[in-house]
Amino acid sequence: MAQTAVGAQEFVPDTKSLDKLKAAAPGCRGCELYQDATQVVFGRGDAHAKVVFVGEQPGDVEDQKGLPFVGPAGHLLRRAVDDAGMDPRHIYITNAVKHFRFELRGKRRIHQTPDRVHIEACRPWLVSEFALLKPKVVVVLGATAAKALLGPSFRVTQSRGQVLPWPDAAQRPQDFPVEPAKLVATIHPSAVLRADDRDTAYNGLVADLKVAAGVLD
Repeated sequence: MAQTAVGAQEFVPDTKSLDKLKAAAPGCRGCELYQDATQVVFGRGDAHAKVVFVGEQPGDVEDQKGLPFVGPAGHLLRRAVDDAGMDPRHIYITNAVKHFRFELRGKRRIHQTPDRVHIEACRPWLVSEFALLKPKVVVVLGATAAKALLGPSFRVTQSRGQVLPWPDAAQRPQDFPVEPAKLVATIHPSAVLRADDRDTAYNGLVADLKVAAGVLD
């Protein structure tokens, strides 16, 4: 079924309001993920944000609460944002895929990485969010977000912590007719939680976020 995803384009309203985008998102049937997820999880934060974070997809906690980055990875990201000297009041945070993809193991819902078809199907929502945002820096969290914005050949491990031009670095820059800004890629905070050496992984995340924070100076 995933191979025949129709995409979100017919469900995305033509609007100049993030609130109206968010209100329309529960009606999306662009791919099959809506069938098993509890609810859509749209972006949130400052509509005039200087920093936009893009992650992969909501996790189990986010799926239940309907808010992005409120689970363990979200709490870690908030701490890293603070340690990097960023002002959380001027941040908007969203995901490349708006529904939780998982498989059941007994009563547990185990995260599954979205396929390329899910990333492409959900891309119109991400494009519409960016059309209404004017960040100075975009922070890409992990491989799925990088594929959504920068294309399948981009490797976070090779290019993390580098300041790239935005939207010129995008896979299809014409999709993002926004004011010139910068982009910094880093690991997803969930990767820190899975790391054997969490301290080193966390310090690397903070170092990358400090690079992004430096763009704001």
